[in-house]
Amino acid sequence: MRCLLSKCFCLSGLVVLGVSLFAQEQPAFDVAGHYIKHEYRIPMRDGVRLFTTVYVPRDTTKPYPILMIRTLYSVGPYGEDKYPAQLGPSREFDEAGYIFVKQDVRGRWQSEGSWDAMTPHIDHPTALQTDESTDTYDTVEWLLRQVPNNNGRVGIYGISYPGFFAAASVIDTHPAIKACSPQAPVADLYMNDDCYHNGAFMLDAIFSFATYFKPQTGPTLPKYVVPFDYGTTDAYDFFLHAGSLGNLDDRYLKRSSATFTNWYTHTSYDSYWQTRDISRHLHNIHCAFLIVGGLFDAEDISGPMKTFNAIGQLNPEVPVVLVEGPWAHGAWAEYNGAAIGNVSFASNTGEFFRVHIQLPFFEQYLKGSVDAHLSKAYVFETGTNVWRKYPSWPPPALQWRTLYFQRDEGLGFEKPRHSEGSDFDEYVSDPMHPVPPVAYTYGGQVPQEYMVADQRFAAKRPDVLVYETTPLEKDITIAGPVKPKLFVSTSGTDADWVVKLIDVYPADYTGKVSNPEKAIFDVPGPTVEMGGYEQLVRGEPMRGKFRHSFERPEAFIPGKVEGVDFSMPDVNHTFRRGHRIMVQVQSSWFPVTDRNPQTFTDIPNATPDQFQKAVQRVYRCEASPSGIVIGTLVPN
Repeated sequence: MRCLLSKCFCLSGLVVLGVSLFAQEQPAFDVAGHYIKHEYRIPMRDGVRLFTTVYVPRDTTKPYPILMIRTLYSVGPYGEDKYPAQLGPSREFDEAGYIFVKQDVRGRWQSEGSWDAMTPHIDHPTALQTDESTDTYDTVEWLLRQVPNNNGRVGIYGISYPGFFAAASVIDTHPAIKACSPQAPVADLYMNDDCYHNGAFMLDAIFSFATYFKPQTGPTLPKYVVPFDYGTTDAYDFFLHAGSLGNLDDRYLKRSSATFTNWYTHTSYDSYWQTRDISRHLHNIHCAFLIVGGLFDAEDISGPMKTFNAIGQLNPEVPVVLVEGPWAHGAWAEYNGAAIGNVSFASNTGEFFRVHIQLPFFEQYLKGSVDAHLSKAYVFETGTNVWRKYPSWPPPALQWRTLYFQRDEGLGFEKPRHSEGSDFDEYVSDPMHPVPPVAYTYGGQVPQEYMVADQRFAAKRPDVLVYETTPLEKDITIAGPVKPKLFVSTSGTDADWVVKLIDVYPADYTGKVSNPEKAIFDVPGPTVEMGGYEQLVRGEPMRGKFRHSFERPEAFIPGKVEGVDFSMPDVNHTFRRGHRIMVQVQSSWFPVTDRNPQTFTDIPNATPDQFQKAVQRVYRCEASPSGIVIGTLVPN
């Protein structure tokens, strides 16, 4: 959802417009030679008109289905003589032939009306009440009547925020809509999507989005957005010296973005967030679903799973396909998906998805082509680097086991049997020296490769605890959510607990990476020796004040041992024989998340004196056995 690049292009906007930074070298497809463009202002039931572009195939010898995207990132280029380089989700669609429809949602760019972030759904709207579902219904009605040569079938898709629009659009489905593909959809902004992860504010991502996404007061044309000037090549330093979130807003955004202010000031899971959780409204749906996510999506990693589960629970008769690949946010749109940063996946995973899953799905449901025989779930297995097909997700044959923290930085499946109260590990967490996500400095946004980055730098810090198995004697595959179960105490009255699951490569590992797509977007990097590499598999923060409830925060009593349990996003990873499993625990992850002052206070408006050092303890004895619960895949 955020701006990912210092070039100030928004990834979500680029992929949905068919313009991609990941495009592979191939002869250009003549869009204007194959399609005729029309522009309309389609009236909604309340009189608001939504700007809509329609691209109709020049070949009129057969009818075509409608494939639509609704976006807040602009449907440009504007003008009936202006064509983008690509129309559909991938080039294959342009060649296959569809009627492509792109719409500015209300209150954005050329559309009338007012925009509301994550439009709350209205379960039983009155005649003139509107939401994303009613706007889509009215648009489809108009298109079926006014666009000639359509076959009466409609599909809708979108990535990131447009993924939210796709899911929200098919509630009380219009009868003509036969297929829907929410990709990296925002489902619940507070619950582990863009804004908060377990109560910790996703500082860097949301600030980046706010500096790009400007409010507007009426229909307007997009202008080049001047990249935000951090004034330094060290974003860590920029955010650290900005102080509290309130100071950051006052100093750099001047309270000009009500959306940003709302997002960081609503720190608990209140009605503002609950009304914007689209997953609880996904009912009365009558179309097939292709839900897509990235295992290493730094923005909307939880939305796909939450949408998948909601569709399955509320609409059990609806065909649903889940795809989770080894991708960063939206990277499957055209990126080849062979690597992120220094971690290779050994094949063009993005191309596999586009050609063998995405296109067949829409061809089947929108053109009546033969059954594509798609499985319920396609989830890439990292570590072994293979696609796996499952009849359900998580896989049914999981054995849930706990990896316990042991003495001497050990990690194992045997529960500690010693009961001494002194069996704990401790560190001093200093909000003025928080733990960064990567070992190097960067300007602008946190590089997307942090989701798989080498964690050796963190293991050397005194404010990071490390637990590690001995070298594995056989492969261990884990799938589904990873669930930390900690017993902790703090000398403060609040604390964050960041848990990281890590794959430690053997020291004599012979693999090397010379990755031309290092950090996804950057210029070719140097060859990296992977021996001893500590690859992040999954990391997640937990703001301690929400350990009992995300609606009602509660202070810690200094020195009191308490349980802190939470769930991390799903993984599908094999730790290979000879590798080690490592878990790191820390109390900051900055500026991925904002700093916890470690005093129970209103964090967005915390004063400098409220940011205090604290002694954090993690217990590992029989009475308080800290560890992580994992689902191991039992071999056939």
